[in-house]
Amino acid sequence: MGGNQTWITEVTLLGFQVDPALELFLFGLFSLFYTITLLGNGVILGLVCLDSRLHTPMYFFLSHLAILDMSYASNNVPKMLANLVSQKRTISFVPCIMQTFLYLAFAHVECLILVVMSYGRYVAICHPLHYTVIMSWKVVCAILAVTSWACGFILSIVHASLLLNLPFCGPRAVNHLFCEILSVLKLACADTWVNQVVLFAASVIVLVAPLCLMLVSYTHILWAILKIQSKEGRRKAFSTCSSHLCVVGLFFGIAMVVYMVPDSKQREEQEKMLSLFHSLFNPMLNPLIYSLRNAQVKDAFLRALQKKRCM
Repeated sequence: MGGNQTWITEVTLLGFQVDPALELFLFGLFSLFYTITLLGNGVILGLVCLDSRLHTPMYFFLSHLAILDMSYASNNVPKMLANLVSQKRTISFVPCIMQTFLYLAFAHVECLILVVMSYGRYVAICHPLHYTVIMSWKVVCAILAVTSWACGFILSIVHASLLLNLPFCGPRAVNHLFCEILSVLKLACADTWVNQVVLFAASVIVLVAPLCLMLVSYTHILWAILKIQSKEGRRKAFSTCSSHLCVVGLFFGIAMVVYMVPDSKQREEQEKMLSLFHSLFNPMLNPLIYSLRNAQVKDAFLRALQKKRCM
C-alpha cells in the first residue's frame, strides 16, 4: 500500500434508507421470517436425525440444505436486524470480511447441494431399480456432500484471499444490507479487475454449469412423469417438480443477475432486494417446498409428537 493509504478499521452498512417507522415495521417482519427460517429448518434437521425412516439419500441432503439455510440466514440477518433499530450501523473490517467469506461459502455449497439433490431425484424417478446402488447414502452421498462443502469453501477462500490483497482506503460506506463482495470491492483504492474476473469464472462454475446439469436432470424427470399412466400420479409428480424448479430457478436466476450482469448505480437498490431474497426468503421457503409438504416428513413429525406425549 502507498504511504498515504490507511487500512479501513470499520465500515458503515447503509442498508435500507427509509423512514424510521418503516424500519421498525421491517424489523418486525424480518424477525418473523428469520424465526420461521430457524424453526422450519431446525424441525427438518431434527426429524432427519432422530427418525430412522428418514435415513435415506434424499433426506440426508435435505438435512444439509437445512444446515446451509440456517447458517446462510444467521450470517447476515442478525446484523441487518440490529441496523434497523440502531443509529450506529458500523461493522469492524475483519468481521465484514468474514461475513463476505461465509456468505460466498454457503452460497457455493448450496448451489452444489441443489445439483446433487436434482441428480438424486433423476435417479429415483428414471432408474428406480438402481437407486439404492447408485445413491448409497453411507458412501456415495457422504462423498458428494463432503465434496460440495469442500469445493464451496475452497472457492470462498480464493475470493477472500484476493480481497485481502487489495488496499482499502475508502470510502467507508457499504451501500448494502451486509458485507456483500461486490459492495466491499468498491471500497478498494486499487484496480479490482482480477477479483471481478475470478468472481465471474466462479459464477460460471457454480451457477451456469450446475443449472445446465439440473435442467438436463429435470428434462429427463418430466419425460418420465409423462409416461406415468395414473393422472393422480402425474399431478403429484408435476406439483412436486414444479415447486422445486421454482425455488431452483429463483435461487440461480437471482444469483446470475447479481454476479454475471454488468453492474450499474441504478441496480444498487435492486441488488439489495435480490440479496434479501437469498438471505431471508429463500431459506424460509426451502423447508416449506422441499420437506414440510412431504407426507413422510409429516408422518415423522406426528410420530415425534406422539413420543413426546408418551414420555
